[in-house]
Amino acid sequence: MKAIVKQSPESGGLVLTDVPTPIPGETQVLVKIKKTAVCGTDIHIYNWDAWAKKTIKTPQIMGHEFVGEVVEVGRQVTNVLPGQLVSGEGHIVCGKCRHCITGHPHLCPHTVGIGVNMDGVFAEYAVIPRENIWVCDETISHDVLSILDPLGNATHTALSFNVLGEDVLITGAGPIGLMSIPIIKRAGARNIVVTDINPTRLEMAKVLGATKVVDVRTEKLTDVVKSLNSMKEGFDIGLEMSGSPAAFTDMVASMANGGKIAILGLLPDNTKTDWNKIIFSSLTLKGIYGRQMYDTWYRMSALLQSGLEADIAKIITHRFDYRDYEEAFELMKSGECGKVILDW
Repeated sequence: MKAIVKQSPESGGLVLTDVPTPIPGETQVLVKIKKTAVCGTDIHIYNWDAWAKKTIKTPQIMGHEFVGEVVEVGRQVTNVLPGQLVSGEGHIVCGKCRHCITGHPHLCPHTVGIGVNMDGVFAEYAVIPRENIWVCDETISHDVLSILDPLGNATHTALSFNVLGEDVLITGAGPIGLMSIPIIKRAGARNIVVTDINPTRLEMAKVLGATKVVDVRTEKLTDVVKSLNSMKEGFDIGLEMSGSPAAFTDMVASMANGGKIAILGLLPDNTKTDWNKIIFSSLTLKGIYGRQMYDTWYRMSALLQSGLEADIAKIITHRFDYRDYEEAFELMKSGECGKVILDW
């Protein structure tokens, strides 16, 4: 079968090559891939940055965002049938640790990532553990189903705190930050302010329902906050999606007393913050990793079925044949896009 592979530490970028079609084990599902989406994690691997060099063992098939059709199941698989349309949770957990056996597998310290710590889904076929398979609603478009993984990140982050009637600041208008806008709007947020340095994505944030967008290169967040007459003391909820120390600094400074911040963006090790503001303003910081299994999957599926699909579809801006993957990756690197889909 064809697959997009990081062949070796010395090889530049990724290559499209022939690899053996995988055979499912007794507890695995063989999926014929229909659509995949390019993630920021895939760009780290494509660029072969410090994180990728430390994390990825080559040769390895990349990718973890997908939708496909079940073609074969292992002998012990009873939760899915050949012919069903499926996506899947990208984190494989141990099932034995304290968190797994007490119903919190998203906290498993032994988590393995599909397309990161093992072969992924940028291929014509992929094997997925039965526990990670999510049977899809076939009335939802394949494009949207291919991005359930990042939509889960957005849903997990956006619903970490009660946003009903609250003023929300989102730092970072990347695809996941953009996805969070219609979610928190449906959840009843009052004002939604989005900051970034990418005009294309800030325009997308407007379309998706942001109250205000701030290009921090030319505007000050504090000036925009003053223009919101309904806001008196600062933001109640912060969603940090950028991984930018400067954005995080702005967020902490702009929070109301008792404010709550959910942090999904990966901040550099040398990030500094105003600890006095956090302490004396009684701020809450919550780290977010992946999705809650499988509460988040139920929530986002219900949101899509209740009308969110139309908004999420707006975030998908480009589609490529999988053989044109290099063009897709370069576009993602440029930031002049939303989500990018590869058609298999």
